[in-house]
Amino acid sequence: MSSPEPTSGSAPDPTGPGDRIARTDRLTPAEVTDVLALALTAGDTDGADPFDEHVLLRLRDPQASATHLTARTGDGRLIGYAHLDTTAPAEGIGVELVVHPAHRRRGSGRALARAVVATATGPLRAWAHGDHPSAAALAVDLGFSRARVLWQLRRPLTAAIPEPVLPDGVRLRAFRPGADDESWLAVNNAAFAQHPEQGRWTLDDLRVRIAEPWFDPAGFLLAVDAGTGRLLGFHWTKVHERPGSAPMGEVYVLGVDPSAHRGGLGRALTAAGLAHLRDGRGLDRVMLYVDESNSGAVALYERLGFARWSAHVNYQLG
Repeated sequence: MSSPEPTSGSAPDPTGPGDRIARTDRLTPAEVTDVLALALTAGDTDGADPFDEHVLLRLRDPQASATHLTARTGDGRLIGYAHLDTTAPAEGIGVELVVHPAHRRRGSGRALARAVVATATGPLRAWAHGDHPSAAALAVDLGFSRARVLWQLRRPLTAAIPEPVLPDGVRLRAFRPGADDESWLAVNNAAFAQHPEQGRWTLDDLRVRIAEPWFDPAGFLLAVDAGTGRLLGFHWTKVHERPGSAPMGEVYVLGVDPSAHRGGLGRALTAAGLAHLRDGRGLDRVMLYVDESNSGAVALYERLGFARWSAHVNYQLG
């Protein structure tokens, strides 16, 4: 959820002069293009993209089930959008919302958020990317409670990277699409069994990302038992490329099978992935996301030179 508008001051017309909100279960290709352009503009302004990867993938998938709310001016220009992920309404409808920077402080964000609440048929889980004060004020005003914080951490790759020291009998190799899919999914879901998103991946979730232009199997490192070939852990890296900005690496997903904990494998995998991004891809900076409550992972990353960059907050209602 990007920064809508603060709650203080006089209240303008709820949707701005001539603005209108519409609901649909399917966006046309032209509407998807408009939404992606709106998100890019808001992200450049705010310093944090308004949608996470899950929403972007669903926007580009014509078969994905979702509810879409659009706010347009009287002449049809898109100035606001809300995405409602309705695939598991009993567990909470996922919400992400954005308002064009030039149309904030006019009530459009508030009207769009109220339309989300009125549309929902179950509890809501709304992400505020960047933790803007105005988004926090709007959430409180509408009765949402702050439930979860995801930190983005960053570090320079120009700083020293520890040598990856693998446990005895463990070797690294690259992921093989099609051959490693099911074994990777099993380890991922075991490693993230308590995670609300990552621990519920399906083969479709994996394969849609393998089909993305950014996917690089050479940067998807697997730690396997040298004798049996059994998968013990992995470090899936990603490279973000955006026009006008230098590319940045990401510790996309890092996981260790519960049976291989406490052997230093997580630290070794992290270091190996960082070295790949620096030496194999020529990058000078890297980021990752980690739950504030995951103190063990936060401590590991801080020891490896990561520092807090920004926060993303999940608000819940119902």
